[in-house]
Amino acid sequence: MTEFDLALLILRVALGLTMAAHGANKFRSGLDGVAGWFDSMGMRPGAMHAWFAAGGEVLAGLLLAAGLLTSFAALGFVGLMTVAAITVHLSNGFFILDEGWEYVFILGVTAVAIALLGPGRWSIDRAIGIDDNLDGWFGLAISAGGGLAAAGGLLGVFYRPPKGE
Repeated sequence: MTEFDLALLILRVALGLTMAAHGANKFRSGLDGVAGWFDSMGMRPGAMHAWFAAGGEVLAGLLLAAGLLTSFAALGFVGLMTVAAITVHLSNGFFILDEGWEYVFILGVTAVAIALLGPGRWSIDRAIGIDDNLDGWFGLAISAGGGLAAAGGLLGVFYRPPKGE
């Protein structure tokens, strides 16, 4: 194992478990409240989006941490964080202290960087022999392109911000 592989392992696990915890917190706090919050911001039906967001964050986070289907896990990060940025954070400026988009930006960009570099030697992708097939430019296209397309599709179909926004 090289320093590069160790760095990727640390990044994947830290980023992935952070996202998984973020989703698990939605389940822990109660999806009814999360659903109401989604409805209030214009993501309807809120109950469906609460389940998709919480489940997607847990799944994408655990997949990234394990290095399994790494570029697709990163696609999940980009999609989820783009939706969060547009529906909640973008209008508040950059800094997270003001509910800005700083945090969701860093999660998404770091996931894309991991998809571009690949999961490293200590990953399930490497163990099953698919790591070289899903990283590099292809990993970039899957994660960034796929994530932005997924977010755009979801927002185009479901996002109806309240009047005055």
